[in-house]
Amino acid sequence: MTKEIVLTGITTTGIPHLGNYVGAIRPAIEASLSKDVESFLFLADYHALIKCHEPARIIESSKAIAATWLACGLNPDNVMFYRQSDIPEILELNWLLTSVTAKGLMNRAHAYKASVQENLDAGNQDADKGISMGLFSYPVLMSADILMFNAHKVPVGKDQVQHLEMCRDIANRFNHIFGDTFTIPQVIVEESSMIMPGLDGRKMSKSYNNTIPLFESEKKFKKLINKVVTNSLEPGEPKDPDTCSLFSIYSAFATDSEIADKRKAYQEGIAWGEAKKQLFEYLNDILKDKREDYNRLMDDPAYLEETLLKGADKAREKAAPLLAKAKKAVGIGPIV
Repeated sequence: MTKEIVLTGITTTGIPHLGNYVGAIRPAIEASLSKDVESFLFLADYHALIKCHEPARIIESSKAIAATWLACGLNPDNVMFYRQSDIPEILELNWLLTSVTAKGLMNRAHAYKASVQENLDAGNQDADKGISMGLFSYPVLMSADILMFNAHKVPVGKDQVQHLEMCRDIANRFNHIFGDTFTIPQVIVEESSMIMPGLDGRKMSKSYNNTIPLFESEKKFKKLINKVVTNSLEPGEPKDPDTCSLFSIYSAFATDSEIADKRKAYQEGIAWGEAKKQLFEYLNDILKDKREDYNRLMDDPAYLEETLLKGADKAREKAAPLLAKAKKAVGIGPIV
């Protein structure tokens, strides 16, 4: 039976936080346990260059993300676990796809349009001021990541749905011109999954500088939990759990019965200090063993590098035949 190919990547621009774990890492690891699924999990380090020009930060992020996946239980022998930059076939495919991608399609990308609007709002005469070709053509490289392995499903957040739709458009365009080459990927959006709030109540994101690192030291982890913004309701006053960041974070980890008990505590007026204390203790108990594994892995970068290179070797065995097929389709290759 043909396995279903599921692909997930994390950009190497920061240290994994609670939102990364809940939104990408945990579900990807759970999916990888299925015998019917072949998982491709990668560090998107070329994507990082679009918005980060700090080499040391990208290297440290790559190290931390690799250690996080493994500390959270990923078995590299059962998946394709690799660094994007170790698969040169992806960049070759990127150019093949670029050659059939309409500029008008890229003009409609949300990230590009937002950057143009920022320039216009700032009164810049050049609407494209400061916008790199990396940002402009980001959806094409993302498409190459996906189509390189003919992924069937790509789980994404709602903010990435447009890029997946563009990938489908690009794949269909290539297939229309050169013949059936790529699988058209299915966009998977977990409607039931919540957006993990950060310290300030907005979506937890490196861009907002409001994250809670997954494996921060116990002391700093507690301090960050205490910084989560709450309202001014006093102890004893009923509180609305559905508008509370603390409750949202707790709910992402807790069981249904635990969530019901916590909801009752809010209705009974739990004090914010006590709610933060309980959240810290609950999460710390879940994460402490993983934190130890993470710290051990961070102290062994040679093992991380070896693991990623082994994964790349396996992934390239899959990538090479498809790239050869795509190049032949467009007329690039031996003339005899």
